[in-house]
Amino acid sequence: MSQDPIAIIILTAAGVYATVLWGRDFRRNRAGNPNPLALPGAVGTSFKLLVLAVAGALGILGLETAGEYALGISHEQSNVTWLFLAAMTSAAFLEELMFRGFLVVDNKGRGALVGSVLGFSLLFALIHFHWIEWKGLDSGWADLKLTPSALWWTLILFANSLWFYFVRFFPMNRNRSLLPCIVAHIVSNWGVFVIKLLQGHVSALY
Repeated sequence: MSQDPIAIIILTAAGVYATVLWGRDFRRNRAGNPNPLALPGAVGTSFKLLVLAVAGALGILGLETAGEYALGISHEQSNVTWLFLAAMTSAAFLEELMFRGFLVVDNKGRGALVGSVLGFSLLFALIHFHWIEWKGLDSGWADLKLTPSALWWTLILFANSLWFYFVRFFPMNRNRSLLPCIVAHIVSNWGVFVIKLLQGHVSALY
């Protein structure tokens, strides 16, 4: 994720706009006047499921942090700014809307659902590009970066994605609400930021 202030502002604006649209559909559904073209998962769910979703996300975050110390890679984290927190929040919403909302096959049977969850979770993990070291045009753009840190963070992203898909299609989530996925993802990203802050990886305002 880019830390350029302009890119962060654009991403945050996109997240706010998508949130407004999704929230509008959510309110219409609660009022008993659902939008037939509503964005995915714009329905309510139980408080118990929200708690479960957040607990699972924080559990994975705890595993991620423990693994970083066990592998001796905690110092390899990127430094971020306070403004980056806005991008992390917007990205969480947009990623849930895209991956757990649109990118899943849930009307072709259990096999198609499981296959799409695994496939799109792998895609979710790979597009964060921890496994690539960007170098620039003169150096051939990028090299593979198959280090312990790259592999660990990619694995954690895969696990996060599986968890978010799980809470979307868990039997307790009868209406297939995206709300527990969104809340859990945002809390997870905020948790990452807090850990970075405590470890000295938050460097400036922007």
